[in-house]
Amino acid sequence: MTTTPNTILAVDDTPENLRVVSAVLKDEFKVRVATHGAQALQMLTTPGHATDLILLDINMPDMDGYEVCRRLKDNPATASIPVIFLTARAEADNEAKGFELGAADYITKPISPPTLLARVRTQIAMKEWRDFLEHKNTYLQTEVEKRTRQVQKIQDVTILAMASLAETRDNETGNHILRTQRYVQALARELQSHPVHGPVLTDETIDLFYKSAPLHDIGKVGIPDHILLKPGKLTPEEFEIMKTHATLGMQAIQRAESLLGSDLDFLRYAREIAHSHQEKWDGSGYPQALRGEAIPFSARLMAVADVYDALISQRVYKPAFSHDEAVDIIRKGKGSHFDPDIVDAFERISGQFASIGQAFRDTGD
Repeated sequence: MTTTPNTILAVDDTPENLRVVSAVLKDEFKVRVATHGAQALQMLTTPGHATDLILLDINMPDMDGYEVCRRLKDNPATASIPVIFLTARAEADNEAKGFELGAADYITKPISPPTLLARVRTQIAMKEWRDFLEHKNTYLQTEVEKRTRQVQKIQDVTILAMASLAETRDNETGNHILRTQRYVQALARELQSHPVHGPVLTDETIDLFYKSAPLHDIGKVGIPDHILLKPGKLTPEEFEIMKTHATLGMQAIQRAESLLGSDLDFLRYAREIAHSHQEKWDGSGYPQALRGEAIPFSARLMAVADVYDALISQRVYKPAFSHDEAVDIIRKGKGSHFDPDIVDAFERISGQFASIGQAFRDTGD
């Protein structure tokens, strides 16, 4: 099996030096030559002429070897090519300057064929290993990103499947899930510029809110059908049972976290939303009667999203309200039912809510 030999570019303004270098290396390497710096730079940036190592003289007219090396290292296309200075300058200061500019090695003339050959072999071997590791790292990074995307898709599908299971037992529809998670996302994005809430509302956090939102009513799977599907108003006793869905949902997600044996952000937010989205700003909500900022922010977002969607949706026990009526009801709940900052954001983007509601409307609406 034959392999393509590595390519060496020798740069020197003295033809005799180039002949010596070529004679030493020609049996193992493909040798190209340049008689001045500008020619070398042009050759190195010409497509289709890959170079594995550069042998570079320092004393050349117009552009010395130091300047050539500096330009090579400043150019991303050539920065990784190892440079060996091959020069008559034997002073320590010259050698130090060469290494400061990024040279891989420094050989002084007159040329010693065994030394030159050994140093070139070493640098070529090191470059091949670096290239191998870089390609390996790139491959592994690609695989990690691919697997991460797969895991994220599995998470998304699992969440939607679990949420849809709850919705099939309720008077609501699967589109309720799609609408509410988009309402939450829109509110959070609007609040990214808020001086208090903005710093914690990173794109990653908002994405986790979006993923978690569909589980807000997962606890309804534990509510008896005669209450969950009742077409009329619930009795006080029935309503007390209905209210337990918030705690049931939180407990279900806690069990999932326990089985996983680790805390996951998207499940933490799902737990917060499921448990607290029925809390009210003034403390009159359930299940814990939390007040104000004691209510998790994710749940405060869902409170507005969930109520808006309930208002504009037709149910067996009520007709659908118009968008304007729903906006007015939420506005009136500012500071009592809802976080005032979130209501302000809602009013600014209420048009987006209307568009989301229309885009994901229930069949027959």
